[in-house]
Amino acid sequence: MIAKRTNPAVNRRGLTFWGQWLFAMTAASAVLCYLVWQQYGIVATQYRLLVVITVLCSVPAYALFQVYHKRHSYVTGLGHLLAGWSALLGGLATIGYASQSMHLFSSGILLKWALFGFIVQAILYIPLRYFGALHSQKLRSGRVSLVIGSGPTAYELAQRLNDTNRVPLVGLVSSKPDAPTLDGRFPVLGDLTSLRGVLEQYGVRRVYIALGLDEVSVIEELYLSLLDMSVDVVWIPDFGRMPLLNQSISQVEQFPAIYLNETPLSSHPAAVFSKELMDRGVALIAILALSPLLIGAAVAVRLSSPGPILFRQPRHGCNGEIIHVMKFRSMRIHQDDQVVKQATRDDPRVTPVGRVLRSTSIDELPQLFNVLKGEMSLVGPRPHAITHNDYYSDKILAYMARHRIKPGITGLAQVTGHRGETETIEKMQQRVEKDLAYINNWSLWLDIKILFKTPFTLFSKDIY
Repeated sequence: MIAKRTNPAVNRRGLTFWGQWLFAMTAASAVLCYLVWQQYGIVATQYRLLVVITVLCSVPAYALFQVYHKRHSYVTGLGHLLAGWSALLGGLATIGYASQSMHLFSSGILLKWALFGFIVQAILYIPLRYFGALHSQKLRSGRVSLVIGSGPTAYELAQRLNDTNRVPLVGLVSSKPDAPTLDGRFPVLGDLTSLRGVLEQYGVRRVYIALGLDEVSVIEELYLSLLDMSVDVVWIPDFGRMPLLNQSISQVEQFPAIYLNETPLSSHPAAVFSKELMDRGVALIAILALSPLLIGAAVAVRLSSPGPILFRQPRHGCNGEIIHVMKFRSMRIHQDDQVVKQATRDDPRVTPVGRVLRSTSIDELPQLFNVLKGEMSLVGPRPHAITHNDYYSDKILAYMARHRIKPGITGLAQVTGHRGETETIEKMQQRVEKDLAYINNWSLWLDIKILFKTPFTLFSKDIY
């Protein structure tokens, strides 16, 4: 089972991006130089420096807004161009104010440049996109492809190649004679004994091998036979029900390596360091900003019923390490037993104050201190009680894999409708799938989006 994750090739910047970017930045720089020369008769040093900074800053700005993405329509592409250009100008203005150098530039020239710079890029965008699309179509037409395999992975691959119009797909070739076909969406052109004839008949230039691990010997023999057929060979391993986590392909010395299960901590150490900085910085600011609310909630809990203000429950942290997650106590004092019992609607254990705290998620705010201590993250899979983990670990495939990263105060599952009571195995399965999807697609930008969405989920009817 290959976990769903964002395809890194989707945002990869190739000739389509760099070619159009080069023309656009040349035109925008020329407009600025012309406006300066027209007014002063010379392009002063500060404006030349502005051109250099513009070119350097345009790459991340345009990449962030996916300007010149080949799948955009003309209207959508112009919208992304406007967003990228606006972000670039905003970044340049920020640099100018921070360096106290805005007085060196004419505001009139800058305003004209902001307008005419975009107009020139928009005019260029139409022919550039046309020729870019023509170039991509020419490349695709030369990649007539074939999928070898007749199992679920082969059909899913064929469907995705067909849906994205990535390559012209002529059909499938079965690895076994008289193998049953799943449906009639894609023609089965024969088996391996007729492979050479199929390749020549359809002019196939690329072959995707989508066979199971039980056919490794067939794959080796097949690959050797394809070496002299002048085709590209791509192996799509069929891992069956194996749940992959943050999978990637790399090379260890001279050996190709497939990472089946890897935590983001080891695959993206620099990005994880940035996540740590963001977590602790935001947690500290939030604690200071919300201190009146935290104090008020603590007083209310103390007056509501006998017992401590904070409830410290052992939970599994990163890589299964035991941590003690803090919450405002919302229930009357009780001892955890071995029976899995989540809070339910109208649960008699919940105090009146606790019901308010739980319905607004204020009871979770002490976990900001767990984040500050480095035990938790702002965003990540929610930590379940250890008794819950023991119960579900042998009932849900790859359940404990959600502990490969730090647990979070909020997470992808919580902002996609999978929070609250999980009274059935199916509901917990859906939550775990979202947790694993978060790990597989993790990025700082995803964390930021989840944080912005979280406030809109705080008053869900499923929180009690």
